[in-house]
Amino acid sequence: MSATQRTRRFANSLITIVAIIAMGIVALMLVPGLLGLDRYVITGGSMSGTFERGTLVFERQVPVSDLKVGDVITYLPPSDSGVTELVTHRIESITEDASAANGRVFHTKGDANASADPWTFTLASHTQPRVVGWVPTIGWAFIALSMPIVRMLVIGVPAALIALLFLRDLMRGLRGSRPRQSVTASEPVTTTASTTVVLETTATS
Repeated sequence: MSATQRTRRFANSLITIVAIIAMGIVALMLVPGLLGLDRYVITGGSMSGTFERGTLVFERQVPVSDLKVGDVITYLPPSDSGVTELVTHRIESITEDASAANGRVFHTKGDANASADPWTFTLASHTQPRVVGWVPTIGWAFIALSMPIVRMLVIGVPAALIALLFLRDLMRGLRGSRPRQSVTASEPVTTTASTTVVLETTATS
């Protein structure tokens, strides 16, 4: 196998691998939505042992009245908690309170934390995402794809390889379609007017 063939085989294999990975990620992005699921990436360690960092969790919207102790939910803590990002924790307790939104007050805890969260909260919406499944590690791909330079590399590199392979094959095709030039020699020409023999060699180019 020539070096050119090895290079082409490597490039084709790389493109195939990238395409398979890309299709898998696209499936994880689109399929959950078609099934009515929300997706979140675990970036902290408070649920370690259950969900490690980089886990992609899938959640389904359920009525707040259906939530029970032991469910894992993703929510935004109250403003006075000082936490400004979504939290995925397990419900530690539920207190019925007619004056609270939806009549319930929730208290949560991270599975890896020694104590429960230092806040309680209510849920203003009538539905709440509840964890129904997860895939470990794959969340790192979503984190990486949130970076513009990574998206550019993931999309740009395979596209550039495909373009280069196409251009190379095109150039080879053009070279192969050109008519081959040949050099011909005319037969010796003999005149009858004299005994002189004239030899002509004509090279065509």
